[in-house]
Amino acid sequence: MNTTLIRGILVGGLAGLLFGFDTAVIAGTTQGLTQAFNLDPAALGWTVSSALWGTLAGALLAGRPGDAFGARSCLRVIALMYIVSGIGCLLAPNLGVLIASRVLGGIAIGASSVLAPTYLAEIAPAKNRGALVGVFQLNIVFGILVAYLSNYLVGTFDLGDMEWRVKFGVTVVPSLVLWALLYTIPNSPRWLATKGKVDDARTVLSQIGVANPDAELGQYVAKHSQHLGQKAKLSWKVYAKPMLLAISIATFNQLSGINAILYYLNDIFAAAGFEKVSADLQSVIIGSTNLLFTFLALTIIDRVGRKTLLLIGSVGLTISLAATAYIQLTGTHQSYLLWMLILFIASFAFSQGAVIWVYISEIFPTEVRSRGQGLGSSTHWFVDAVIATAFPLVAAYSSGLPFVFFAAAMLVQFFVVWKFFPETKGVALEDMEKSIGH
Repeated sequence: MNTTLIRGILVGGLAGLLFGFDTAVIAGTTQGLTQAFNLDPAALGWTVSSALWGTLAGALLAGRPGDAFGARSCLRVIALMYIVSGIGCLLAPNLGVLIASRVLGGIAIGASSVLAPTYLAEIAPAKNRGALVGVFQLNIVFGILVAYLSNYLVGTFDLGDMEWRVKFGVTVVPSLVLWALLYTIPNSPRWLATKGKVDDARTVLSQIGVANPDAELGQYVAKHSQHLGQKAKLSWKVYAKPMLLAISIATFNQLSGINAILYYLNDIFAAAGFEKVSADLQSVIIGSTNLLFTFLALTIIDRVGRKTLLLIGSVGLTISLAATAYIQLTGTHQSYLLWMLILFIASFAFSQGAVIWVYISEIFPTEVRSRGQGLGSSTHWFVDAVIATAFPLVAAYSSGLPFVFFAAAMLVQFFVVWKFFPETKGVALEDMEKSIGH
């Protein structure tokens, strides 16, 4: 670990902060948006999920430019999209402009979820790849916490009708920082090698502290030569196993209800009788728990393994979601709601949260890694958009019913992971194809 590698990891991971901030900031604006634009539950659901459909588009479209131009160069464009989105939300004269700005921010989030983990996986050493790619997830949850804290602080200034605008506009500051820092890191050496830029790849390998750049480069080139021609495309015939794994982990990630709960966290607390400032403050507690348990998971992910973390988390998620469903359905024991949501977020952060982007970034060969990451990310965001759109409608009918569904899904996840998911810890990316049997 030298300064160039550390800088690459931190800057690549910083894209996760924008991802997390832009994902969670909406939680503190739902009431302001409802009042400003007279939104009913259905219209609110579509307004919140509008960014997610942009996110889905970003995840679907980012793979090809990522493979063609490299993750680093594409991330520079993504940072600019975050800046424009933040300014658009701050100054939006009507709901249409606001939604368009949120969609643009969503495209940036979706593309980030593809390209940042790809970049990190390709520069990280195999022995601690889980922790280093996990920096992206750590930044996501830090961004979520920053969003909750920002919403709380902005809410204390009594800005009236401007409050929701300022909450959105804050995102411009970290976006500018990310854009500037992306000019201080190198391209991925694996990507350079696949593009025939062998000398450049050798230089970057030396910069990031690889002891024997020529030997490492030889592995890249040899593996790439095996995949020329017939394996240039991401196809079911060739990559069925990693594609199914990517789709499965991404689907279960959202069937936990994590993003729906983060988007509507203030509304969930409000439904249980908490006032606005109290809901904002409890959101900060939830965000802090998310950060703490993500950090704990990343300290052991390369020793315990990805699969074990997923299994442990499935148990905690099932218990906490079932208990939350009981509280909401019966209208009793509301004092335990915060504790159950803390258990939920801790279980998620310790398992799915820490594992998903690491796992998807590992299981595809370099030639199709961005597109494979795009498949997993787009699945994640499609399921997210559907759930976020439906959540306020179902919750308006029964506040506990969504949590019954989420709990059942996590019970199913336990058995699917136990039966079908291979372990990937400590396996070099060039050996992953043989390791997982595709």
